[in-house]
Amino acid sequence: MGALAYISNMVYEKADWDYRTANVEQALAAAMEKTAHTLDAADPNLLAFKERGGKLIVYHGWSDAAISASSAIEYYDSVVGRLGRQATDSFLRLYMVPGMQHCEGGPGPDSFGQDGAGVPADPRRNVLVALEQWVEKGAAPATLVATKYASDPKKGVLATRPLCPHPQVARYKGQGDPNDTASFACASQPLAGH
Repeated sequence: MGALAYISNMVYEKADWDYRTANVEQALAAAMEKTAHTLDAADPNLLAFKERGGKLIVYHGWSDAAISASSAIEYYDSVVGRLGRQATDSFLRLYMVPGMQHCEGGPGPDSFGQDGAGVPADPRRNVLVALEQWVEKGAAPATLVATKYASDPKKGVLATRPLCPHPQVARYKGQGDPNDTASFACASQPLAGH
């Protein structure tokens, strides 16, 4: 849903709402008042979720033009600040996806089962299976593998890349095919500025 549809349908409930005559400050205030309590995922206190046995995998594309990638890191860090690293690691993983746009697409490997289609039932290559394994068998996910498929199915896989649980990042080992996940290792050093 685009911003215009969100404001007209969810905030004002008026299909004929006209952005050209709107007051931006009023629209933002109305949106916050009407939908923030339902749509905003900003509360870092996930203790009740954790205590009920909840598991959460969050992923965000570094090339997301719709929502800043740093917002996912800031949220994750706020949960760690609230609950501590050990408690957070027991139920929450964040995967930052190089080159992925908003949920999919972009120049980087962007397929790891998040859309539920066309990915093997391997918990390393399918985030939904990884979550299922964590919830049902207690097997916490580590490194996931993202794949970039060619638009022409005859060309198959263009690249694979490891997705490391934040704050780890994938680092090229210095040799090997830069389009193969085996040429990378997860490293504990966060990127500069994170």
